Amino acid sequence: MPASNQDLDLSWPRHEQETRPWQQAHRGGTKEDRVLREVTVSLPPTIAEQRISIDSELANDLESAMREISRLDGSHGAALEALGVLLLRTESVASSKIEEVESSLDDYARALHGIRTNSSAVSMVAATTALSTMIRKVSRHDRVDLAAITSAHEALMRDEPGEAPFAGRLRTMQNWIAGSDHSPRGALYVPPPQESVPRYMDDLLAFANRDDLPALVQAAIAHAQFESIHPFTDGNGRIGRALINTVLRRRGSTTRVVIPLASSLVAHRDRYFEVLNSYRRGDVRPLIATFAEASRIAASESRVTAERLTGIPAAWNELLGPVRSDSAAAKLLLLLPARPILSAEEACAALDAPRSSVFAAIKRLCDASVVRPLTDSKRDQVWGASLILDELDDLGVRIAHVSR
Repeated sequence: MPASNQDLDLSWPRHEQETRPWQQAHRGGTKEDRVLREVTVSLPPTIAEQRISIDSELANDLESAMREISRLDGSHGAALEALGVLLLRTESVASSKIEEVESSLDDYARALHGIRTNSSAVSMVAATTALSTMIRKVSRHDRVDLAAITSAHEALMRDEPGEAPFAGRLRTMQNWIAGSDHSPRGALYVPPPQESVPRYMDDLLAFANRDDLPALVQAAIAHAQFESIHPFTDGNGRIGRALINTVLRRRGSTTRVVIPLASSLVAHRDRYFEVLNSYRRGDVRPLIATFAEASRIAASESRVTAERLTGIPAAWNELLGPVRSDSAAAKLLLLLPARPILSAEEACAALDAPRSSVFAAIKRLCDASVVRPLTDSKRDQVWGASLILDELDDLGVRIAHVSR
């Protein structure tokens, strides 16, 4: 339980700094990169047992956010399976956009089925797999552990050029954010040295598995601490944002959905990075307030999407006209809410019907604009449920718009 308002304490230990020797491992860059001989690293506080109390205004914001999250997770049962798919993908796509990874929805859908149209779409699919991996593992074990985080990172980075050898492994080298590509010269932030990463991660996991903090406060701080540790050579932002929903799932704040708060954060990318910097300066309030607002908006707009999803089958019936209940077309309609992106092989396997019947049903759905083809070739055909995919796009747009 959060502490009472009689014992308010929003102070948080600030990061310390330490100057350490530096020398390039691989020669490159300008003369300034090559002659750099020291670097100032940040040393985050340990937080496993850190206490925090919140003021009444912030408590009200958190309560409002958690009320929206609870309403989303506990309602719209018939639509939740489809909604769960949509929200998982919406969050992963938005999280990738924060890293300036952009791709169309159709490219993303194709990449989801192994068709590599562009590297950004493949990266977004990897982010979806990473988030799903962390959520699934914490749901099974009721704890956030290092294996869940490294497994997610392996899923995220295994196909990234140049990063595969480091996928799923804590870094064993110094990294930095922005500045030169060849040295920490001009970096905006230099995380703690590599030898301290395992100790920091043990401390973070102890914090993430506590039960005596408001869940959203815990998720926000765990995310900020993860970003400050920067435990991997690359992919830290997307894994750190996946940690937010992982903490919420472990605490039981969500049981069936993912809150796509990254869609809100990407609308104010600079503000998001600034609240992380505030955290490092020892001011935790902007971080918590930002996450409360982002979660409230994301959950509220996701409920709008849930309501719209319940009306889509009726819209399909209007587009198609009468359909026999035992027909392949009718069976496809039942399948689409949970699987709005479907390959030819998946459709045939799911319907357990002759291939000719399945393709005839897909053609009928295409002709009625219920589904649209996402590939041009005769092989590796993939279709998407148009109304559902359009709603996925619209959800991210609405969250970003309201967040402005």
